[in-house]
Amino acid sequence: MKQQMTMKSIFKNTLSIVAVSSMLLFTGCIKDLDTVPIDKDVLSSAKVYADYDNYEKILAKCYAGLSLSGQQAGAGNPDIVGFDEGFSQYMRCYFYCQELTTDEAGLAWSDGTLKEFLTMSWSSANEFIRTMYYRIFFQITLCNEFILNTAPGKLDSRGFTEEQKATITEYRAEARFLRAFSYYHALDLFGNVPFVTEETGVGTYLPEQIKRPDLFAYVESELLDIVNSLPSPKANQYGRVDKACAWTLLARLYLNAKVYTGTERNTDAITYAKKVITEGGYELEDTYSHMFLADNNTAKGIIFALPYDGTTSQTYGGTTFLIAAQIGGSMQPLNDFGTTEAWWGLRVKQQLVKKFPTDNSDSRKMFYTDGHTLEMTNLFDYSNGYGSTKWKNKTSAGENGKNSKFPDTDLPIFRLADVYLMYAEAVLRGGTGGSTTDALGYVNAIREKAFGGVAGDIEASKLTLDFILDERARELWLESYRRTDLIRYGLFTGNTYVWDWKGGVLAGATTDKKYNLFPIPDADRTANPNLQQNDGY
Repeated sequence: MKQQMTMKSIFKNTLSIVAVSSMLLFTGCIKDLDTVPIDKDVLSSAKVYADYDNYEKILAKCYAGLSLSGQQAGAGNPDIVGFDEGFSQYMRCYFYCQELTTDEAGLAWSDGTLKEFLTMSWSSANEFIRTMYYRIFFQITLCNEFILNTAPGKLDSRGFTEEQKATITEYRAEARFLRAFSYYHALDLFGNVPFVTEETGVGTYLPEQIKRPDLFAYVESELLDIVNSLPSPKANQYGRVDKACAWTLLARLYLNAKVYTGTERNTDAITYAKKVITEGGYELEDTYSHMFLADNNTAKGIIFALPYDGTTSQTYGGTTFLIAAQIGGSMQPLNDFGTTEAWWGLRVKQQLVKKFPTDNSDSRKMFYTDGHTLEMTNLFDYSNGYGSTKWKNKTSAGENGKNSKFPDTDLPIFRLADVYLMYAEAVLRGGTGGSTTDALGYVNAIREKAFGGVAGDIEASKLTLDFILDERARELWLESYRRTDLIRYGLFTGNTYVWDWKGGVLAGATTDKKYNLFPIPDADRTANPNLQQNDGY
């Protein structure tokens, strides 16, 4: 049985209070961000926060905002309404943005405006972009409400013991991390966004828009301020954040600083990547596939994951989507994947396949080819493009997860291999405090796990930025990194690098640089006149 915070066992009344308080803190989306119904007999916020036992439960909801989509198993009583609850789960929407827009993934569904991700032709009316935006800001407001009610002065007034106050203060640091994590997503996906913290106050308020460099500075300052209040690496409960999570997010923030602010911060990226590597106590997983199985909570090298349990945390997003969407055609029996679900959707593009050796020497090459073509001639024909066998609801011992519909497979968010590759890239980009010798060693350590020995090693002369980008694709495919990586390399838009259906044509075409950011949804700009649209939309 996994050790994890119980994300579904939160008092209904507490959830209502969280939702209502959140709405007051972020009213720019008030016309579109509908929440769960309010019981007429709902407890007051003051009464809920007067009980020490409720704090962990409310914090659990802040975590659950990333992994689930509402208050009932699978679907029903959603956090936000107006769109299909399965399609609208936070990390599933993030996958659309980070993977379907790139050279890695295709999806054989024509629902709504999904095709616009695949052809890089979206507009400010795209409902999936709008839902990602609202998921981000609903998550931020959940955290704001908790942070507001855990301020030192409020804790002092409630008569808690010093030990209880210390525990709640640690919870508060975790909530601030989760808020920073979602603001990082806003920074990366949308750039200039509405900005509200717990200090904004409660009441009718239209948030001002923060500029991208200023939001970068805010996320950076939050992470630096809370890092020493978080538990040491591996010391927190599984599925909750610690110092290594803050270091990893800082490294990622700094590696992309040129995109976000116009200024390189590669030295800082090296500093925090090194802290994860030298102080985190993590090791690379020996078997690559183990990190995507139903017992991946025991896999090495996962720094932070969203826990899923087929009985207690069910959703049509998360790893349910990743496992079921990849299965179709002749990928039988379904029991090989530990599921009864086959959604005939997710495939990989030939550009990803061709980054791997033609033989099977690289264990990360987990494609299904029987009945599939390499080229994705038809976006909506599941047999076009190779299938993926990366995600499964099976344990490393070959046993099925507890539920044949909803998996036990956790969703890795931060991994040591990513940190190794960030370190190497930052060194190659001229950051100081690292060495090319160490960078080569880290890259080869990853490849030795993949190839089962030194056959995967490369020489120093082959360690280039282009190699790192391709190695990131081989290591991290379908893990929601790719769009950000391609933008950092200047390859996402324009015509320097094209792939199947980029720009709406099979051979790929030039695309406008405006697509490096997603647009602010029309509905939110209508609700909040303080918001200016991103250039080009």
